[in-house]
Amino acid sequence: SEPTLLHVSVPLATTVPFLFLRKEGLSKCGRCKQAFYCDVQCQKEDWPMHKLECSPMVVFGESWNPSETVRLTARILAKQKIHPERTPSEKLLAVKEFESHLDKLDNEKRDLIQSDIAALHHFYSKHLEFPDSDSLVVLFAQVNCNGFTIEDEELSHLGSAIFPDVALMNHSCCPNVIVTYKGTLAEVRAVQEISPGEEVFTSYIDLLYPTEDRNDRLRDSYFFTCQCQECTTKDKDKAKVEIRKLSDPPKAETVRDMVRYARNVIEEFRRAKHYKYILYNSPPSELLEICELSQEKMGSVFEDSNVYMLHMMYQAMGVCLYMQDWEGALRYGQRIIKPYSKHYPLYSLNVASMWLKLGRLYMGLEDKAAGEKALKKAIAIMEVAHGKDHPYISEIKQEIESH
Repeated sequence: SEPTLLHVSVPLATTVPFLFLRKEGLSKCGRCKQAFYCDVQCQKEDWPMHKLECSPMVVFGESWNPSETVRLTARILAKQKIHPERTPSEKLLAVKEFESHLDKLDNEKRDLIQSDIAALHHFYSKHLEFPDSDSLVVLFAQVNCNGFTIEDEELSHLGSAIFPDVALMNHSCCPNVIVTYKGTLAEVRAVQEISPGEEVFTSYIDLLYPTEDRNDRLRDSYFFTCQCQECTTKDKDKAKVEIRKLSDPPKAETVRDMVRYARNVIEEFRRAKHYKYILYNSPPSELLEICELSQEKMGSVFEDSNVYMLHMMYQAMGVCLYMQDWEGALRYGQRIIKPYSKHYPLYSLNVASMWLKLGRLYMGLEDKAAGEKALKKAIAIMEVAHGKDHPYISEIKQEIESH
């Protein structure tokens, strides 16, 4: 049956050029050479926002490095200057009405906001009028709680956006809708039967992990603990933290220690990826080594289907893709896909993107039959999540036909 499209929302502001669709032969801004557009019309429509950054990009050169949150906040301020009243994207909820959770911010989060405010003044002071400092603290807190990450069909990061109407939806670890993007539009589709009057829930976080980890993330980023059925029953937790079946089963303390190690190594890898690789240009082979050593250690206690093992496999797959080790990436993907399909909800973008990666790897390695099968599995999920008319689906069907 046709997927149910519940809502389409226009963004108040985004951090990427006007269109999220990839096209050949993009034109770029003649001045800064850093903003890319699909056509002249697209470029004209983005100019009120791009003019905030065009000149500073030229002036600062390689020193131009505001965070995505800073860029998004600058665009919100510019939009509010142009449209003091509600914009078309604020029919149901205005940005000024967003929850900020200001009273729950710890010192570390407040310091980060102050750093963002300093960067906002540093990069945008010539082209933007700022409200007072207290108002900026509130706005940054609101953006942090209500911003949306825009990703492509393989879940690669494209940018950030604010969709006020979509931000109205509450979170559940068993969501009944999914939010996807088409151009600059956010589209909300049902992935379960929804009765009249029933609340609509989306997911704010990656649902792979066990209850305690999910709620740690929700408390840290959104300041609440989820009370959905999955969090109350913890039905999936045992399978998500599956222990190896050994003749001498590991003691509970050993398992607890390994879970602690897993959480630490995930954070260590995240930091290494950012600091070592991005900032200091260390070779990606160092990142792959962290993945392999951690899997070896965790594998003495955890099954391959354990989500902590899967996390490091996924990271290793990403490093292999970056290093163009297609066979290595394929091997990791083949180990990941079955447990992913078990742990994630039925129409999961994470599962679809993994089938997509596998399909493209198979096709690139000349295994057309396996590639076509994997791509069709991705399409089956995406037709529900994205809608049958989404450009991504047309692109994938074209990939199948062209091989």
